[in-house]
Order: sequence, then structure tokens, then C-alpha cells
Amino acid sequence: MSGRTGLVLAPEARIYDHGPQHPLRPDRVLLTWDLIAATGLDALPNVEVLGAVPATRDDLGRVHTPAFIDATERAGHGEDGDWSAFGYGPGDNPIFTDMHEAGAIVAGASIAAAAAVWRSHVAHAFNAAGGLHHAMASRASGFCVYDDPAVAIAWLLDQGAQRVAYVDVDVHHGDGVQAIFWNEPRVLTISIHEYEAHLFFPGTGGIDERGGPDAPGSAINVPLPAGTGDDAWLAALSTIVPRAVADFAPDVLVTQLGCDTHMTDPLAQLRLTTHSYEEAAAILHRVAHDAAYGRWVATGGGGYQWARVVPRAWTLYFAEMANASADLPDALPHEWVERASDRAGEPVPSTFSEPAPQPRPDADDQARAVTARLADILWP
Repeated sequence: MSGRTGLVLAPEARIYDHGPQHPLRPDRVLLTWDLIAATGLDALPNVEVLGAVPATRDDLGRVHTPAFIDATERAGHGEDGDWSAFGYGPGDNPIFTDMHEAGAIVAGASIAAAAAVWRSHVAHAFNAAGGLHHAMASRASGFCVYDDPAVAIAWLLDQGAQRVAYVDVDVHHGDGVQAIFWNEPRVLTISIHEYEAHLFFPGTGGIDERGGPDAPGSAINVPLPAGTGDDAWLAALSTIVPRAVADFAPDVLVTQLGCDTHMTDPLAQLRLTTHSYEEAAAILHRVAHDAAYGRWVATGGGGYQWARVVPRAWTLYFAEMANASADLPDALPHEWVERASDRAGEPVPSTFSEPAPQPRPDADDQARAVTARLADILWP
């Protein structure tokens, strides 16, 4: 599979920072860009480093309400108000300085990725700073201010894309993107996630959530039990996603590549290793070429082992996007390992690969049953 690949760098996104005690650390993205550079992936002849500008109010307004954008800006500038009505306050979405500007930078980077792909400047593009998939039209949620994947999808539709497929592999349901396009037949949303109704955040994403009255079947959810491991998770992805996307025949594939599915992630209970990310990257790459004219816009997402897991996972994804996975050494560059360990205050792994945990046959069997049931629903 050929084609140029874009790497969107938006160093200003470091200001998207909920504070030192918050699990969503900007270091995750900074260390990812650092590892991509340390491995030489950004210097490959088929890779182009892309810049970005902040999303405008019009860009954000394709997805978010004017009142929400205004509240986000005013709250982030220290004005008094009932910002809890817009999802801001203690907990997941604390108010931080320049929230609007930070969210606009992230959304602008996802638009930059989408624009480069849509205008055929590159075939694939990756914005590691993006993937803030929980934000709703008028409310922040789940660490997310503006919903950059939805903003990028809306931009593509406005530019003339007839159909866009969105695939979300974060451990949490891609509820914001699904809600925003719930009644939009031009957008297919697929989310593979850990699920326990009303208990595991965000509590949505059941198998029966299938789209609004004007877009029946436009939402597909693969709700997996806690404890699901590599093989059962990959079976769900490979069984559902390629066929569903091919059936939809989109102009562009947009993905959210959250890696909080990892076995060590502190906020979830799936049991994936980096093997799944390497395999998932290859599956999604084939889907892009087989079903979406090779057009692939990728964003980051969740992942709260910010030094030990996230940079390795997203570098594996980017290596596949750049057709360089076969040449990527398993050993991480020693200098990067030292820098990341110093920043984390603890040793980080020195290889991309890692041993798998003991399997959980009960969870894996349940996951396979969910996949089979969903396949029967989709293709009776």
C-alpha cells in the first residue's frame, strides 16, 4: 500500500492541560512526537510534517453551539458564571486557562489532517493531539472540550465528502461523535469499547444503539466485557469493521486510536498489549485502501499510561500509516528511553513488544459472543 503520509505537529497543544493531577497529560502527545522523531519516521521520504492553525468559531460551530463556545472561552478567561451547565467544574473537566484556545488548537490540527487528505496532499494523516471524542454539542465531557473528530468530519462534509466512516477503538464509547451524527445518514460511527451499562464511563454504547430516525443503522457499537484480551478484541475489530465500512463505501475513513485499552491502563479493564495496536493499525490501513480510496485521517485519544504505553502505541500506528512498520526495530532508541524515564520518574519499557497477560477465557468467550451476535444483526 502506497501514498504519502502526513504527521500533524501542533506544539501549542501543550496548553491543553487540565492540571498536574489530571490523568490526561499533555506529555503523552509530546513524548509520542518525540518517539516518532527518535525512530526517524518523520524523516522518511514519504512522510510530510504538517502544521496547523486553530479552528475558527465557524469551524467549531459546525458541531458545537454558539452558547457552548462562548461559555468555554469565558470560563477559560476566568470570568464568573454557571459553567457547570456546560460540563465544566471539579472532576473530569476542570476549568483551565485558555480552554477555548487549547481546544481550538486541537480541533484545528484535526482539520489540518482532514484537509491534507481531502485535498490529496497526502493519503493518510495523523493528529496525535486529537481524539477528544466525548465532547457533546453543548457540553464538555470526559476530559474533552471540543470534539475534534466530529469537527473534522463536519469539515469534510462541508467540503463535499458524501460519506464519512468513523471508527473508534478507544476503551470508552465514542459517545460524543455518535451523538453529534446520530441522525446524519452521511456518517457511519463504529465504536469498539469496554461496556457495562450505566456503570463504566460513559455508560452508553450498547449493541442496540443504531442511529436516529433519519439514519437507521448509521451507528454500530461493539460492547465488550472487562477482561477482554488481544485475540478476542482483534476478532471483534476484524469481523465487524472491514465489512461494515466496505458496505458503507465512504469517501474518507476517520479513526480515533485511543490506547486506554492497554492491560495496565489505570482507568479501564481491558487487557490488550501493543500487539493489538500493531495488528489494528494494519487492519485499519487495509480498510482505508479497500473501502475509502486510501484516505485515512487518524487522531489520538485516550491512554493514561502516558509515558509507558501511549508513545509506543501511537508510534506503532504511525509506522503502519507510513508503510514503515516492517522496518521498525523492536528496540526503542536508548536516548528516548532515558528521556522518557526521566520525565516519568520511573523506568519505561525499552521495546515496542511486550508479553501478554494470562488470558481470561470467560471474558474472551463473552466478547466473541457479542461479536457473533452483532454480526448476525448486521448481516442476517
